[in-house]
Amino acid sequence: MTPGQVEARLGAVRTAMAAEGLDALVLRPSPDFRFLGGGDGAAFLVVTRDTVAETAEPAGLVPEGARRVGVDAEMRVRELFGLAIEAELVPASTVLAPLRLCKEPYEIAAIERAALRAEEVLGQARELAWFGTAERAMAAALRLLALESGCEEVLSLRVAAGEHTARPGHRPGDRVINPGDALLVSLCGRWDGYCAEVARVFAVAEPPEDFEAMYSVVLAAHAAGLAAARPPAPAADVERAVGQVIDGSGYGRFAAAHAGRGVGLGPDEGPRLGEDTPLAAGMTFCLEPAIYMPDLFGARVADVVACTEAGPVVLTSGPPALHVLER
Repeated sequence: MTPGQVEARLGAVRTAMAAEGLDALVLRPSPDFRFLGGGDGAAFLVVTRDTVAETAEPAGLVPEGARRVGVDAEMRVRELFGLAIEAELVPASTVLAPLRLCKEPYEIAAIERAALRAEEVLGQARELAWFGTAERAMAAALRLLALESGCEEVLSLRVAAGEHTARPGHRPGDRVINPGDALLVSLCGRWDGYCAEVARVFAVAEPPEDFEAMYSVVLAAHAAGLAAARPPAPAADVERAVGQVIDGSGYGRFAAAHAGRGVGLGPDEGPRLGEDTPLAAGMTFCLEPAIYMPDLFGARVADVVACTEAGPVVLTSGPPALHVLER
């Protein structure tokens, strides 16, 4: 980000601060911190209507007599108490979240690079030896591949086999991967400051009975959600489109609660696909339809989508037909 881009953002932030009656913002290292050009190693970034500075002692930079101060949503409790600011503390996201919704072209390019790297890592996963290996060991191998790809931080990494694919919050464990297992693999990480997540589904040697039919519904839901993501439609239209396909297939009660969320400097931000925020060019989100059938199997695909004036663009190659791992 260039100095000119930082200044433009600060100007927009100060206008929003004035509208919200905020005298200052105090941010810790976080997506909001990076949005305003905060550097590595700084404890806090303080923005007032006249100045911006990185400091270890933010209270000294908050204007005397300040009445309302916006604080970072990721602020820890001890950090909040340590501020010792005698003012009303409110979430800084009130000001910053709307400004972060639409990305600049250089940001979308960075998010695309991150998404492609995540997809590349999962593509390399096809070449690994899966038979007889535990989920935890495969997750460790994928983590290493992610770091070798330049990933600055692995935010989440999921390897789930067999019945574990039906558990949305499953963490890789000691279950051994065997022929006939469904396999769900996902990677969310940060590359060059920007986040992306990609999730793919495989079968080991051969798919479980009825798995391909269920997976085809997830692919159809992905396509329907993508088709609905056309500005200025409300973001909720995407989730409704996904839900209609899954409901119409008879899998409705097994559908994931949400079809996606925004990504950018953070892995979970606006737009929220369940809300009526109008989609606009520059918004980026993770489209992630899923079906989870308890004790049997599940399938989830995830790709990063960018909204443009001409319509939605998937920043990866998109979810493929079911790939069967041969080893």
